[in-house]
Amino acid sequence: MFKKLSEKIGLTVTEIKVILFLLVVFGAGFGFSKLFSKKDVNRRNFDYSKEDSIFKHLANSEITGEKGSLKDKLVDSNQEVSDFKKPNFDEKNTAKIPAEKSIDINQAGMEKLILLPGIGEKTAENIVNYRTENGDFKFLNDLLSIKGIGKAKLNKIKKYIFIKK
Repeated sequence: MFKKLSEKIGLTVTEIKVILFLLVVFGAGFGFSKLFSKKDVNRRNFDYSKEDSIFKHLANSEITGEKGSLKDKLVDSNQEVSDFKKPNFDEKNTAKIPAEKSIDINQAGMEKLILLPGIGEKTAENIVNYRTENGDFKFLNDLLSIKGIGKAKLNKIKKYIFIKK
């Protein structure tokens, strides 16, 4: 039966079987969808307005800062960042960076040095130890001799420090 059909159409027997299989599967799928389509009507016509209003309320409460909002539940990214530079922030996470040219590098203690951007306790300690062992700094570039201070860090802190002559 398939041989005569394949000769008339110009397709191989395997190609005809594949086409017939696909037609049967598509027909079964179409029939199945028509048979059970009435049960799916509620799912397709679902009203999302209630969920949208909840989302909008949560978004607005986050913006306005209402108590119990998502804002209270989210991680405070400023706090995470400040954990690495605690001395540069006060209790309210406000930066305590010194004014320009306000720190004499030869007189400043560790508390003042830690306020400089990128200078932590260890680097401040290295500055104080270097100053104790080698005397006062003559030039700002002398800070490059300290472990933990490179050209980039020195460029960051230059505007906050000075050497009293």
